[in-house]
Amino acid sequence: MTEVDSTQPQPKGHEVIQSYLRLLDSSPGVYRMLDEQSRVLYVGKARNLRARVSNYARPTGHSRRIERMISETASMMFLTTRTETEALLLEQNLIKQLKPKFNVLLRDDKSFPNILVTDHDFPMITKHRGAKKDKGSYYGPFASAGAVNRVLNQLQKAFLLRNCSDSQFETRTRPCLQYQIKRCTAPCVGKITPQDYARSVADAKRYLSGKSTEIQAKLKDQMVEASEAMEFERAAALRDRIRALTQVQTAQGINPQTTAEADVIALHMESGQACVQVFFIRANQNWGNRDFYPRVAEDVGAPEVMEAFLGQFYDQKDPARLLLLSHGIEDEDLMVQALSDKLGRKVEINVPQRGEKAELVDGALRNAKESLARKMSESATQAKLLRGVAEAFGLDNPPQRIEVYDNSHIQGTNAVGAMIVAGPEGFMKNQYRKYNIQGDDLTPGDDFGMMKEVLNRRFKRLLKEDPDRDKGLWPDLLLIDGGAGQVSAVAEIMREHGVTDVPMIGVAKGVDRDHGKEEFHRLGERPFALRRGDPVLYFVQRLRDEAHRFAIGTHRAKRAKSQMANPLDEISGVGASRKRALLAHFGSAKAVSRANLSDLTAVEGVSEALAERIYAHFHEKG
Repeated sequence: MTEVDSTQPQPKGHEVIQSYLRLLDSSPGVYRMLDEQSRVLYVGKARNLRARVSNYARPTGHSRRIERMISETASMMFLTTRTETEALLLEQNLIKQLKPKFNVLLRDDKSFPNILVTDHDFPMITKHRGAKKDKGSYYGPFASAGAVNRVLNQLQKAFLLRNCSDSQFETRTRPCLQYQIKRCTAPCVGKITPQDYARSVADAKRYLSGKSTEIQAKLKDQMVEASEAMEFERAAALRDRIRALTQVQTAQGINPQTTAEADVIALHMESGQACVQVFFIRANQNWGNRDFYPRVAEDVGAPEVMEAFLGQFYDQKDPARLLLLSHGIEDEDLMVQALSDKLGRKVEINVPQRGEKAELVDGALRNAKESLARKMSESATQAKLLRGVAEAFGLDNPPQRIEVYDNSHIQGTNAVGAMIVAGPEGFMKNQYRKYNIQGDDLTPGDDFGMMKEVLNRRFKRLLKEDPDRDKGLWPDLLLIDGGAGQVSAVAEIMREHGVTDVPMIGVAKGVDRDHGKEEFHRLGERPFALRRGDPVLYFVQRLRDEAHRFAIGTHRAKRAKSQMANPLDEISGVGASRKRALLAHFGSAKAVSRANLSDLTAVEGVSEALAERIYAHFHEKG
């Protein structure tokens, strides 16, 4: 791969583009157009770099968007590649990384959850998100955590597989609540034979692979046999398992008969905005749908948007064997080659015109139209609210990024800070951040100190990641949960970092801590209130409540994790079997901590050296 770069000051527009033609040949590659500050305006790919760039050098025949882009171009950069497929992959990677303003950009690109059946003598069934590093069988993707949780809930009822971690499984001495409520067969304590548990695992895998009818027929036969043998309790349990599987299928809605595996992708564009709806079909089952709102310009065509979406969407995800699209793309052969190389098997792209596949696309397209209509309505309302915020708080312009901060703790323990973000399109959940409070010198429950630590870490990172404030990461408004004290504490931190131009408002509960009587605090000014019924007041309340919800949820998760932690896990040399032996001998980790050396060496598998290490771990801390 060869790089050609010229950053000498030159005129903007056609003339500067023309000057690069002599440097280029007919190689495939990727080009970047940059403005006077060397910010990337556009990233594109080309089968023939010289031919593509010569098109931009022409003074006429361009759309308004391309004309504007050419007029702002002050320099270009080029990367040649061996093949056009390589250029396509590099182009989409650079678009996601650089976020050029004239490219179609997929803004919401989170990973999708899968169901994982682990590789273990007694496998666990669980939700998995991210890279597939753990050994086992993966089924997915599912469109959302809610979709995968619903399926998991019913699968546990149907197949009674464990969902506890391996460390919990290894240390159980009696069945847990999951066994009591008939969600698990308690393999941890031998309530089921390895052979019977393996059969349940095999049935669950067959169901997730699309053999649901076969599994339900098998369970029905077993239920009839149990009933005829007058084993009514077993028959009732089998009936409940069949019902659980039926509920999964009912919740899934569309379950195609002739399409075993496909991603159904439909695009609807209106008034310079776009919505892409993706349905995941796996094992003849609908595993949910997700809508996306890529950034587009008014004069961008549907084929360009669809191609950009596919390239960016599958950059970090495996495509299905079949992609069913509402609109064709220009470089279909190239996209097929790139996705097939990525998946390691043939990927087909189809724009169906009739039959079940066309019905699937029509359903996705209907969802895309409805989702975009709702989005546009919400955006109009949100824009009006942001104008109201600017007027109420004396801002020069409606804020594009509002950051709201809150803390949560119980008497100073498990303290966390939380930041939520809102903008023209509502809550920006991929921008939310959690902060574990680290200050060792803080007095437990010191809300001022906690807020100062959170804001100090936030602005320290901002100044490092976006010093020029050109990446959209800087807030236009800070909302702090608290009154004059919190505002002063935050202002002190901002001054230390040289940040004096970000407006900040403290939101205090006001009289009787009543909703509707909130007081707003600005540095050096008297508190003020908004009239009851003011939409801006409701909007601020909603922002503060969301920050509180996020902070509380983060705190509870941290507290639950600390409560589940076993101090024996921290001791080197104490693995699962020795931990189980210690707990079986003493009854609890607390009893282990009180034991003397002779008691510890009496436990099977605990040597004198290990006993001394365990004893020192608990007694040197005091």
